[in-house]
Amino acid sequence: MIHPNLDLEQWLHIYEQMAKIRAFEEAANELYTSARMPGLAHLYIGEEAIAVGLCEALRQDDYITSTHRGHGHCLAKGAALDRMFAELLGKEVGYCGGKGGSMHIADQETGNLGANAIVGGSTGIATGAALSIKMRGADQVAVCFFGDGALGQGLLYESMNMAQLWKLPVIYVCEHNQYGEYTHHSETLAGDALTRARGFGVHAETVDGQDVRAVHATATRLVQRARRGEGPAFLLCNTYRFHGHHVGDISRDYYRAKAEEEAWRQKDPLKILANWLIEQNLSEAAIFERIENEVRAEVEAAVDFALNAPYPQPSEVSRHVYA
Repeated sequence: MIHPNLDLEQWLHIYEQMAKIRAFEEAANELYTSARMPGLAHLYIGEEAIAVGLCEALRQDDYITSTHRGHGHCLAKGAALDRMFAELLGKEVGYCGGKGGSMHIADQETGNLGANAIVGGSTGIATGAALSIKMRGADQVAVCFFGDGALGQGLLYESMNMAQLWKLPVIYVCEHNQYGEYTHHSETLAGDALTRARGFGVHAETVDGQDVRAVHATATRLVQRARRGEGPAFLLCNTYRFHGHHVGDISRDYYRAKAEEEAWRQKDPLKILANWLIEQNLSEAAIFERIENEVRAEVEAAVDFALNAPYPQPSEVSRHVYA
């Protein structure tokens, strides 16, 4: 399904957003492999169409919650490249003062309630945000991103049950990238994910997570449905992470075949959109090359900014920490 109401400028913006996420993640990987970034990062490369397709259907005051693989969601919702890199590097000007790191970035100004390293941990947060929306009589929407590994967490089902009972404006978005860490979903997921959601009476759909056109069209419809007060929805997005579970997961032959990886790389979300626009005689290859060059320059400048930014003062170690 192709969204009928977007013009070329909007499609190119969507492409730019996906390219920005791709370039950010490639730079994050390079920072890790060159020993300039502490800790691990879980790259979103290959899944860009989901974050962008959903977030382009939202307003700034709508909420999202993210996952341990959350850089794409943060950027798609409006986070700045320089402050994102600063957070990854533990710098003072990062979104969480350098304390959150890769897996705990939050940005209240853009409605990002935070990434979460706990599998399925943000489902309750998003549902609570949706309850707040309903109690305030607002027309906002909350979107909860999670991976297929969260389908094994009870909190998701408790949250969906509550959301359906109270007709809350929340969309549960499952980024089904086929693997929970190093285990194929066929070994962990019994039955059908859509049937699980429908068991609560939750409206449930599936979409090709590699095609931003289909994701955006479906997201737009589900967001409008939520704003009308028609209750929660569950969206299963079939996708694939082109890299490993995290930046240190390099040799993957023991749990997934190279032929499988190559087959999925032929479904690159950036190429799908670019090829379609070219085939429709709406754009040309040089336009996408220009966008990618501009995005890479922005990313390089943001990395330089973060590398040269100061670390927090030692006195900050206990500030904003609650236990």
